[in-house]
Amino acid sequence: MVCCTNGKIRKEMQKRGIMGKTIKIAVIIGAKKTEKEYPVGTTYGSIAEDFQDQYEYPIILARYHGKLMELNKKISRDMEISFLTTKDRSGHKTYMRGATLLMLRAFYGVCKGQPLKDVFIKYQIGNSCYCEVEGIPVTEALLKDVEECMRELVHRDIPFLKRSVDTAEALEIFDKHGMYDKKKLFEYRRVSKVNIYTLDGYEDYYYGYMPASTGVLQYFSLEPYESGFMLNLPNKNTPDQVTAHKPSPKLFSTLQEAKQWGKMVDVDTVGALNDVISSGGVSDLILVQEALQEKKIAQIAEQIVRDPSKKFIMIAGPSSSGKTSFSHRLSIQLRTLGLKPHPIALDNYFVNREETPLDENGNYNFECLEAIDVELFNKQMNQLLQGERVELPTFNFVTGQKEYKGDYRQLGEDDILVIEGIHGLNDKLSYTLPRESKFKIYISALTQINIDEHNRISTTDGRLIRRMVRDARTRGSSAARTIGMWPSVRRGEDQYIFPFQEEADVMFNSALIYELAVLKPYAEAILFGIPKDAPEYIEAKRLLKFLDYFIGISSEEIPKNSLMREFVGGSIFKV
Repeated sequence: MVCCTNGKIRKEMQKRGIMGKTIKIAVIIGAKKTEKEYPVGTTYGSIAEDFQDQYEYPIILARYHGKLMELNKKISRDMEISFLTTKDRSGHKTYMRGATLLMLRAFYGVCKGQPLKDVFIKYQIGNSCYCEVEGIPVTEALLKDVEECMRELVHRDIPFLKRSVDTAEALEIFDKHGMYDKKKLFEYRRVSKVNIYTLDGYEDYYYGYMPASTGVLQYFSLEPYESGFMLNLPNKNTPDQVTAHKPSPKLFSTLQEAKQWGKMVDVDTVGALNDVISSGGVSDLILVQEALQEKKIAQIAEQIVRDPSKKFIMIAGPSSSGKTSFSHRLSIQLRTLGLKPHPIALDNYFVNREETPLDENGNYNFECLEAIDVELFNKQMNQLLQGERVELPTFNFVTGQKEYKGDYRQLGEDDILVIEGIHGLNDKLSYTLPRESKFKIYISALTQINIDEHNRISTTDGRLIRRMVRDARTRGSSAARTIGMWPSVRRGEDQYIFPFQEEADVMFNSALIYELAVLKPYAEAILFGIPKDAPEYIEAKRLLKFLDYFIGISSEEIPKNSLMREFVGGSIFKV
């Protein structure tokens, strides 16, 4: 197939009279620009080989005119390009995508002749992808054979071949391979062509770019976990290292519960969600999802009430998890059980602006624990615990100073504080408070549905889309600004939130099965506003392609107390 394609290219080049011609390529590395001449038809990968020694990690993608390019794509004109390595965000995603296809190819090769039905990519936990196998048992011996096959394929440096086929042909391919989730997904796509990747005879569709060949995929491991296995991959910051999965039993259990919710309403993929929307069943789906969340919040409230020693409910979670709406709804449930909840935002305990620590770039670091007046927080919480009347601060974000405006609190027998903030689960924040007085809740939006069998939906993408929509509505922020800030937000989460998630007494999943269909029209409107020459354009284009999988729906039928109202507006709460 490659020879045939190259022959067509040569004939076309001869016809156009450009055979043997050279073009100028300017490669930009940081502030340095290097110009070289190459024959027309040279691949980005061949050019990358000339510059690889100037990068610490392997080059995996090219970038031209605001677009990402796979390395096996050919050049045909003068241009300026740059390269991305496995340490760059998009490069790391490409590595993970390639490693997943590599694993699937190895699985089907090792299990040839066995009753293997499919390998499902379920969700990501840290730097590992949890997968389940249907048709055969997962054993250590099987995983060892699959991993050895993967390493052999890496050693052979086999190319990832891409071809574009009509959507009708793609549906036939998916049906032939038993990829029914993919088939259902593309029944709702308006595109006329589908890119199919082939690796050593194994065909599949992937949302996003692929490496040029398997040789770059040096780092991975497989290990049994629960009823499936973990595909362990490198961290973006250390792309040449891979470690065994660090178990997170509470998070895993919450993800499994989310999967069961999806199965219960028969919506576990985007195609299944589109089926419900197109058949007019989304109203019932919204009601069921909201009821499930309300039931979970009620169960958490009942657990708190059973222990009278709990006086401080500490709520923490990553950005755009719906912490504020959750705290309001939990407070209502606590009131129905006879308690008197009082919300407290940790943001009101920021140190005065001039005392705020600076990050490595000289900017205020509002994410670190030192940005909180920990001593004042502990002093006042202990005073409240002892029954004293205390005036709480209010932080003025305009002046950067704490102010006192008569917000007095005093805890009686039935009073309880609902404290929400980034460091809520970190005992260094509340180091003087008795452990038995604290009830810790971790909240995050853990997506219940996947795109299809082999393409998962990143929980990070879901939260980013939530935040873009909310920031545009409440702060007038552009999508570009939110995308530009996101890496800094993620670093703060990795450092100050995720390490403490397993210390929570309970976890709450704020994701709603229908939410991306609701967010789609809001997000698309602001993403299309990002110009092609903006640094955030590549990410905007990726998110737009992702949202195109969904049929959009109106937000009108969403209840006023829904967590989703925190992002699209119309909430009954002050959020």
